Amino acid sequence: MIVDAALYRNGVRDPEPFDVSRRFHTPRERTTFLWVGLFEPTEAEFEAVRDEFNLHPLAVEDAIKAHQRPKLEFFEDSAFMVLRTARYLDESETVEFGELQLFIGQGFVVTVRHGAAAPLNDVRHGLEADPDKLACGPAAVLHAVVDHVVDGYVPVLAGLEDDIGEVEEEVFSPSGHNPVERIYYLKREVLGMIRATSSLQEPLERLTRLHEVDYLHDDIGHYFRDVLDHIVRVLEQVNGFNEMLTSILEANLTRVSIRQNEDMKKMAAWAAIGIVPTALAGVYGMNFRHMPELQWRYGYPLALATIVVVCYLLYRNFKRVGWL
Repeated sequence: MIVDAALYRNGVRDPEPFDVSRRFHTPRERTTFLWVGLFEPTEAEFEAVRDEFNLHPLAVEDAIKAHQRPKLEFFEDSAFMVLRTARYLDESETVEFGELQLFIGQGFVVTVRHGAAAPLNDVRHGLEADPDKLACGPAAVLHAVVDHVVDGYVPVLAGLEDDIGEVEEEVFSPSGHNPVERIYYLKREVLGMIRATSSLQEPLERLTRLHEVDYLHDDIGHYFRDVLDHIVRVLEQVNGFNEMLTSILEANLTRVSIRQNEDMKKMAAWAAIGIVPTALAGVYGMNFRHMPELQWRYGYPLALATIVVVCYLLYRNFKRVGWL
């Protein structure tokens, strides 16, 4: 589906709607370009855009099928970039990923979005409010979109950080609850963020050298350095989350093991205490004619007193060594 299509001259949007279905001579001036935005297009819907801008068939196939890793590819007269968008769903403690592809060439930008995360309406409106930057052409759009996607990682990291803090408190709380399942689920989401961001650093480093690309404006290069700094910080943070969850998982396993050892000690201690009356009762039960009360009137109370004293001494000793 074509969400929006417009022609921009010197940073100002042409008031006339642009019809992608008709043939149009792609602008060659660096300050004039077309920006076409699509959302989950079918192959038939993408055909007019592909023919208009002579897009590379391999890149078109990637854009339609999606599920690509973040990357930047340069063809003869265009570039193709893939980004992974993300937003955090706090209710389910999951990261919802989307995908965004950009075709950039002399006089055109085509954005293809898959998934609900990171819509681009605000990006387009923000650029249209800044004609000076928009006059830099497709490079300005590329930077604004990449910056928008990277900024979208910040609330995701904040949500993950909050939930990791909560699960850390659960591990060390006296409630006895074992949050191992929650730890594994959070670790899965963090690893997804690592996959979405780790491959983005190298393309951003290449974008800081825009002077190597004729159809991208040189003045936008330093803007990508700022985005590169942001993605490096994001990577450091998500890698830190991964290490933290690993430590929390190890601490939880250690705590569970200690708790199991303590339970085994208690079971062994009570078993040792319980074996005293069981043993005495068993011995006398097999020798009824030699029961203590048959030979001496105080034999039975003495046997009970012996059981109580021995059990008490065992209980006090186990209590002293921390088994009870």
